[in-house]
Amino acid sequence: MNKTFKLYGLIFIIVMAVLALLELSKSDVTDWRKNFDVNEKSPFGLYIFSKEANHLLNDKVKRTDLSPYDFYKTQKLKPHNILIIESKLDSESWNKIFENVEKGSDVMVISDFFHQSISDSLGFSLSTISYEDFNLLLLTDNKFAADSLKLDKLPSGKGFELISKDHEILGKEESDSKMANFIKVNHGKGHLYLHSEPLILTNYYLLKPGNEKYVQDVFSYLPDRETVWFSGDNKNVAESRSPLRFILANPGLRYAWWLLLAGLLLFIIFNAKRKQRIVPIIEPKKNKSVEFVKSIGNLYLQEGDFHDMMAKKAQYFLNRVRMDLLIDTKDLDEKFIHLLHLKTGKSVEKIKEATELIKKGQDPYASVMQSDLIKMNKLLDEILL
Repeated sequence: MNKTFKLYGLIFIIVMAVLALLELSKSDVTDWRKNFDVNEKSPFGLYIFSKEANHLLNDKVKRTDLSPYDFYKTQKLKPHNILIIESKLDSESWNKIFENVEKGSDVMVISDFFHQSISDSLGFSLSTISYEDFNLLLLTDNKFAADSLKLDKLPSGKGFELISKDHEILGKEESDSKMANFIKVNHGKGHLYLHSEPLILTNYYLLKPGNEKYVQDVFSYLPDRETVWFSGDNKNVAESRSPLRFILANPGLRYAWWLLLAGLLLFIIFNAKRKQRIVPIIEPKKNKSVEFVKSIGNLYLQEGDFHDMMAKKAQYFLNRVRMDLLIDTKDLDEKFIHLLHLKTGKSVEKIKEATELIKKGQDPYASVMQSDLIKMNKLLDEILL
């Protein structure tokens, strides 16, 4: 084997090793793209909504990947609900939807895009009329006055303008009373409910406490009946950003790549084993934590400073109450005793007695005996046992 071949082989091994390290050490980057994919757990995916859709719509959801045009060519349903989320439908699909709405079906469309021909036929226009860093979405019905949803991350600011007087405004944006983002359009025997902000259904906003109430209010306008969800048009497949995406995307090349890395690893292991020096035995350091605690305990016992020991025990106990039980310990009053009783299940009398001893330990002028320390230590250990 000549020197040139050895040099090329060494360079090849180094390059493969560097690529492998780059692949294994790359960190996950949060994908903030608005993909609206029912299978995506990224902030702006619909994974959580997809899991909760059945519960939200009373277990009467029928999902389909077909377009409305293909679906209704073979399906003849009685009046039902139609759900469309951020899907760009063709005109033939819209015609099928309008036919069903005229017969008594209701459709909920949640999208920041409506083709101009559709918006013209329904009597509205959609445009960006809010440039705030955040939007607070409200509903106009008084019974939903307490429910709102704040869009603080990449709001589209889309809203309906030039709305026909025959349409009903169901939701607005707080900072702009003229900005309607949720409207009701009557069409034949049925209705179209149009919402211009699909972000309300994404994982990022549904995970925030209270936002689910706003979403429930929006869907409460749909009657309690079967809902057909056309979920097949809003899937975006994210392209891998890895420099090895071509190799990893092909099964044959992917297996060859991992086989190469495994062979390289075995070569390194066996080669290193042959040349490895004797590793000296290093005794592990002994854990002397128990001895340290005993020494500190003996020191306090010899000093006889029971008051300081009670104060430290009380401080440790209150810190555990704050961190583990999430109870405010600023005021050791009846409210504190009641909350501690509810969360620990211990008797109120025992907690009151322990609280009095804690206050005694915190009082620098109180007279403390050894029996007080022993009694408080026993009570506090029983409460948090």
